[in-house]
Amino acid sequence: MYRLGIDVGGTNTDAVIIRDREVLAGVKAATTEDVTSGVLEALEQVLDKAGVDRAKISNVMIGTTHFTNAVIERRHISPVAAIRLGLPATACLPPMVDWPDDLRKATGDLGYMVTGGYEFDGRPIAALDEDELDRIADDIREKKVKAAAITSVFSPINRDMEVAACERLQRKIPDLSVVLSSDIGRIGLLERESAAIMNASLLALSEHTVDAFARALKTTGLQCPFYITQNDGTLMDAETVKRFPVLTFASGPTNSMRGAAFLTGIKNGVVVDIGGTTTDVGALQQGFPRQAATVVDIGGVRTNFRMPDVFSVGLGGGSLVQQNRDGMVKVGPQSVGYRIAQEALVFGGATLTATDIAVALGDAEVGDVAKAERIDRAVAEAARAEMTRMLEAAVERSRISPEPVPVIAVGGGSILMPSKLGELEVLRPDHFSVANAVGAAIAQISGEIDRIYALDNGLSREECLRQAQEEATRNAVRAGANIDTIEVIEREDVPLAYLPGNATRIHVKVVGEMGGVNAH
Repeated sequence: MYRLGIDVGGTNTDAVIIRDREVLAGVKAATTEDVTSGVLEALEQVLDKAGVDRAKISNVMIGTTHFTNAVIERRHISPVAAIRLGLPATACLPPMVDWPDDLRKATGDLGYMVTGGYEFDGRPIAALDEDELDRIADDIREKKVKAAAITSVFSPINRDMEVAACERLQRKIPDLSVVLSSDIGRIGLLERESAAIMNASLLALSEHTVDAFARALKTTGLQCPFYITQNDGTLMDAETVKRFPVLTFASGPTNSMRGAAFLTGIKNGVVVDIGGTTTDVGALQQGFPRQAATVVDIGGVRTNFRMPDVFSVGLGGGSLVQQNRDGMVKVGPQSVGYRIAQEALVFGGATLTATDIAVALGDAEVGDVAKAERIDRAVAEAARAEMTRMLEAAVERSRISPEPVPVIAVGGGSILMPSKLGELEVLRPDHFSVANAVGAAIAQISGEIDRIYALDNGLSREECLRQAQEEATRNAVRAGANIDTIEVIEREDVPLAYLPGNATRIHVKVVGEMGGVNAH
């Protein structure tokens, strides 16, 4: 059986077909505004190139930057009723207080504060004001808002009020989509609340996008299930993505890093993924992206769900190359993006891009080489020096030790990467341009549990950890993982000294192969 991986980027949609550890075919197609036609073209191309019977495709894995781009570009975002349960505390910092003005307006700027919430030890701050919730429901209905995000103070310790508020609202407005912050973020209130609001604002887009993927697969004649990759390089089924689109935010860079590890066999190093618009740089640890330890900024908003520690710079194959009045050459961050095939000089356009520079200096052969020969040599050399400086700075920022580490260059724009960065060797594996689709194709199924256990109930710490691991394993198997391939990749327990009952918070995450195909 074969696995088909797709990665929908801002510029290109890549697709690969893999059998065991062998990449049979890889293609690139232009990303389209409607998503579906770009995915369809990539699917048809890769199936024709591999010559594989469609009935033998067992699973399709899709990575997408759709939802991240929606937040960054402030497009396709729906209004959200942001309801916080926390009065009389927390009144000084209302919902979305630290958001950029344009994003706050895009989500409707509807913040509501209600009496309720919990202290850090699980005691209520105040009783939930149900009459106020009814008034909010009337206001939401009047404003025709279709989504709400409910955040209670310390809901990861006790989520009862969030659940009660959700039930109350949905009794009054049965078709209201509600996101609970305790399902998404961790302890920090503002970051968790922001993640929940952002998730709620993308629910309509996620339904539209996931349905578009399903239509594309059906049109191509593929009958197998499809999954979408999430931030940590593992998979979610389509229904989960419709509920939690924010969990896909960093799946693009994550897929590239997992693909780079798979294609080279290197488990520890720095991956540089150069696309059409941006370059994403991150460190590999044991074949997975190193996770960010602190809050993560998405489109100007601080959030606190798990994300890879990836640093982005505005450099890609479509980056504009401009010379200012002082003769200084600047590269990016503006880019022609997916219009590169029409606007770059080598493709008959009138815009000088980073790709034109690579062709002019003999680093790449794409398009009409004669058109690149007209570029001033001094400008081309200065542009290459600037690109190398940007890449060196990004790689140094991602290194975690002074020891030399391998640098793996992937992505369609990696023609911009020199063969050495300072003292570091640069590797370009086979199929480097579609590494992100390879990462999607080899993704595993995960299961996790994050819960507070009371050790005073006669349970030992080891027994609680065992129970948590068993439950995480059940979750992974329920999602489609083969139980024989399950391994634990994260396990932590944190004693909560301020809670009664000798409480401990336990987080366990396991991964397993789908359908018994072992990708390692």
